[in-house]
Amino acid sequence: MTPSSANGSRGSDLAYQEMILQGVSRTFALTIPQLPAPLREVVGNAYLLCRITDTIEDEPALSAPQKQAFSERFVEVVAGRREAEPFARELGSLLSSSTTESERDLVANTARVIRLTRGFRPAQRSALERCVRIMSEGMSEFQQGATADGLDDLPHLDRYCYHVAGVVGEMLTELFCDYSAEIGRRRQDLLALSVSFGQGLQMTNILKDMWDDRRRGACWLPRDIFLEAGSEIRSLPAGRDDPAFIDGLLELVAIAHWHLEKALRYIMIIPARETGIRRHCLWALGMAVLTLRRIHATPAFKDGQEVKISRRSVRAVTLVTSTLVRSNLALKLLFKALTRGLPRANAGERLQPPLSPPDPKAQGTRA
Repeated sequence: MTPSSANGSRGSDLAYQEMILQGVSRTFALTIPQLPAPLREVVGNAYLLCRITDTIEDEPALSAPQKQAFSERFVEVVAGRREAEPFARELGSLLSSSTTESERDLVANTARVIRLTRGFRPAQRSALERCVRIMSEGMSEFQQGATADGLDDLPHLDRYCYHVAGVVGEMLTELFCDYSAEIGRRRQDLLALSVSFGQGLQMTNILKDMWDDRRRGACWLPRDIFLEAGSEIRSLPAGRDDPAFIDGLLELVAIAHWHLEKALRYIMIIPARETGIRRHCLWALGMAVLTLRRIHATPAFKDGQEVKISRRSVRAVTLVTSTLVRSNLALKLLFKALTRGLPRANAGERLQPPLSPPDPKAQGTRA
C-alpha cells in the first residue's frame, strides 16, 4: 500500500486505521472494537500513534541520536506543528527488515493517521499529544541506556513502565472521562489506579519477553530484586534455573499481581452499563492474568512462546468476562480464582508508581 494523498476521505482513513490495527496488534485489534463508537476511533488512533513511537525506538538501524531526532519530530507532527508526509518518507527510507511489513506500512501512512488525530475534539487531541510526548521522551532516555545488565532498581522499573504504559492508562482515563460525564465524576479515583493498570500489563509483558529481549541486548528487569535474592542479572544465561534467580522472578510476579489487582479496581469503578469499556479493559486484564499464571507455573522457561497463552484461552477470557461484565462481585470472585496460588507482594502501597511524570534524573526510593 502506498501513502495516501492529502485529499483522502475520512472514511478511507478510518478504514485504513481498522485494517492496519489487525496487522500491528492482534490483541488491540480484538479489544478496541469493544469500545463504543466515539471512543473506538480515538483509542484506535491513539494506539497507532504509540505504535509509530515504538517503531522508532525499536528500529536497530537507527542510531540513538537519530531515534531521538525522529521521536522529537513525531511529537511535533502529532501536535500539528510539523507535516506528516516528509517525516514518514524520511523515517521509512531508514527502516530495516527488523521492522515488520505492517509497521513499515503504518509509518508510510502516517499522514492518514494524523489526519484523523487532527479531527478529534481538543480534549481528545490534548490527551493523545501528552501521551505521545511523555512516551517519546521516556523511550529515548531508556533506549539510550538499554543494556543486558538490566535496570538499576524497582523505582527505575516503575519509571520505565510509567513512560511506556502508565501514561497510556492516564490517556485512556482522560478519554473515558471526556466520553462520559458519569465516568468523569470518578476521574481522580480512576487516575489514582490508571498507572498501576498500565504497569501490571507492562510488567507481565516484560517477564514474558525477558529472554527475547536479552537476545537483542536489552533487559528491563530490576537488578536490586535479584541481588536481594542472591542472583545477578548479567549471569542469567547460565543461571536461569538457579533458585535465587527464580526467587527474584517470583517477587516480580508478585508485584505484577499487585498492580493487576488495582487494574480490577479500576474496571469496577467504570459504570456497569458501560459494558464496551469494561470489556475492553477486562479482556486485556484477563489475558495478562493468564500469562502471569503460566510464568509462575514455569519460571525456568527459556522463550516467550513457552508462556504465551493459547487462542483457546483468549476465547475463554472473552466469553467468561463478557458474561460477567456487569457484576463487580462476580468479577472479584473470578479474579480471586484465577490468581489463587500466585505470590503476593509484601510492600503494599509502597509499590505505587508516581501518577505524574517523574523527574528522569531522580531515582526515587522504594519506601
